Amino acid sequence: MAEKVTLAEAKALGFNSTTGITKEGGMYKFDTSLAPERSGFGSVGVAAPGQVQMTPYFGDVTGAYRLNQDQYSLSRTMGGNISKNQLEIMRQNEIKGLVDSGLSVADATAQIDGKVGGAGGASGSAGVSGASGSAGVSGASLEAQGAARSAYALLLSEFSRYGLEALVTPLQDLIKQGLSGPEFQIALRNSDAYQKRFAGNTDRIKKGLTALSPAEYLALEDGYQSLMRNYGLPASYYAKDSLGTQAGFNKLIANDVSAVELEDRIVTAQKRVLDAAPEVTTALRQFYPDIRNSDILAYTLDPERGLEDIKKKVTAAEIGGAALGAGLTTSLTDAEYLRRYGVTAESARSGYGAIGGGLERGRQLASIYQQPDYTQAIAEEEVFNLPGQTESQQKRKKIIGLEKAEFGGQTGVSSGALSQNRAGSY
Repeated sequence: MAEKVTLAEAKALGFNSTTGITKEGGMYKFDTSLAPERSGFGSVGVAAPGQVQMTPYFGDVTGAYRLNQDQYSLSRTMGGNISKNQLEIMRQNEIKGLVDSGLSVADATAQIDGKVGGAGGASGSAGVSGASGSAGVSGASLEAQGAARSAYALLLSEFSRYGLEALVTPLQDLIKQGLSGPEFQIALRNSDAYQKRFAGNTDRIKKGLTALSPAEYLALEDGYQSLMRNYGLPASYYAKDSLGTQAGFNKLIANDVSAVELEDRIVTAQKRVLDAAPEVTTALRQFYPDIRNSDILAYTLDPERGLEDIKKKVTAAEIGGAALGAGLTTSLTDAEYLRRYGVTAESARSGYGAIGGGLERGRQLASIYQQPDYTQAIAEEEVFNLPGQTESQQKRKKIIGLEKAEFGGQTGVSSGALSQNRAGSY
């Protein structure tokens, strides 16, 4: 039996009079033509049959049903009936509250939809209704749109946490199509904005790698940015656009570069080349003309270039730089040969220091006693334990022996580099 509605109740529903409004079984019914589509006013939101939980103002609802300012504003921009938008957002708030308490999304949704009557309800009621002439729309359409609004609200909430709500808002019109949650996810991932923001995933898939979730992707970017700042790299290496996109980061992610590998690359470029003796940079440019001094950092950070290959080139440059620093000659062929035999930057500096101190005297003695020329290559064989080491050592000892014989056991280099032996010295 219909009950009379007081003016206060009517105003709580957003009407200025009781005309055309009745109350039956705890639910308010009204003529569709009276539905308030003015300035954000809504009819009702239902938390349980017979309970009005929504008045025209977003702050009038308590607990999980309350709309915050952002949600209230969203309800006015979603299209369609504003009051239904508000009802759906409140429904989503209830579901989220149950999920936060431990229920699964499916169970929480079923519980809330069962409480509010799902797509059923009395014909013409202000709740979730199905019959023509009600304040709602047809049952199937309302159910589909309700699920779509729920999916949209979830996406918007998730991406707002990352400051990326702009990726989701263009999908708002899809609510009218009644997309399911998975369909909304697919639509989002296929959107141009999403593809641009997470561009590294496209290339990962092409390379046979799995796509990263937004959370994983953003965590990697944060790690990259933190490392680059800490090592004092120019801001151009980690500056982002309005959507947080950094082309260099996309490339690193596409090539599955971890934060650990990135740090290794930075250290290789910065500490082993840029901060090293200038002869190392000179050798690097001489050996690899495609690497210009201004591009050393970019070259090393390029994930398309294998880190191990880069390290080999840097080691060769360190060996060449050590030779140049000792006033000796060097070449890419010689430096790479020494690298393959285990010569490092440290042993190269020590070894070439010894060679540089005794090579000229060795040449003079070889010339005086008419012996084969004592060359840098011969000295390198002995100092760096290369093939031919024994023969090279014998050559050195022979010219020293000739000098001792001539000067009664004395040699002009008895305390110099040529009187010593083993790696790093004579």
